[in-house]
Amino acid sequence: MIRLLHVAALLLLPLVGHAVEISGVNVPPLASVAGQPLVLNGAGVRRTLIFRIYLLALYVPSKTTDAREVLALPGPQRISMVLLRDVTAPQLIDALETGIADNHTAAEIETLRSRLDTLRGVMMGIRSARSGSVITLDYVPGAGTQVALDGSSAGLAIRGEDFYRALLKIWLGDDPADAALKKALLGLS
Repeated sequence: MIRLLHVAALLLLPLVGHAVEISGVNVPPLASVAGQPLVLNGAGVRRTLIFRIYLLALYVPSKTTDAREVLALPGPQRISMVLLRDVTAPQLIDALETGIADNHTAAEIETLRSRLDTLRGVMMGIRSARSGSVITLDYVPGAGTQVALDGSSAGLAIRGEDFYRALLKIWLGDDPADAALKKALLGLS
C-alpha cells in the first residue's frame, strides 16, 4: 500500500509543481522517507555575515506554516542540507550543537547528551564535505534519525523522536540559527 502511494505521488509530481531553484540548487517538490512520500514545506539559504553556508530544505507529510505544528507532525520527515561551501566535521558539529544549546535548557540537553555524542561520532566519520554535497537527516518512526552523505548512510540511526525534534529546533525553535531561514522553511518568504 505504501509503495502504491509513493508511485501515485510520483505520478502526481507534474500536478504538484516543479523543482524550485534557490542559489543555483534545484530543490525537488517531493521526497520519500521509509516509503512515505513527503512534500517540500520550504527551503532557504543559511547565511553568516556575507557567506552562504548551505541550502536547507524541509520535507514533511503535510505542509504547514506554523513551526509548532511542524515540530508536532507525526511520521517520517527529512531535512536536506546542500552545502554551498566546503565544511569540516568540527565546523558542522559546532554549528549543530550551538543551535541545540540555543533552543534547549541544560536539563534537556543532558537528556540528549549520549545521542549528541553519537551524532558527533557520525559527523567525525564524514570528516569533511565539499560544496555541492548533500547531507540528509531523515526521521523514521521507530528507528530514529538517519544521517546520510550524498545518499550513503553515515552510521546507525540515532534513536528517539525527541532527538530529531531537537535538530529541527535548530532552525525552527524560538532562537533559530537564522530567522530568515526559519521563515523560508515555513513557506513564509
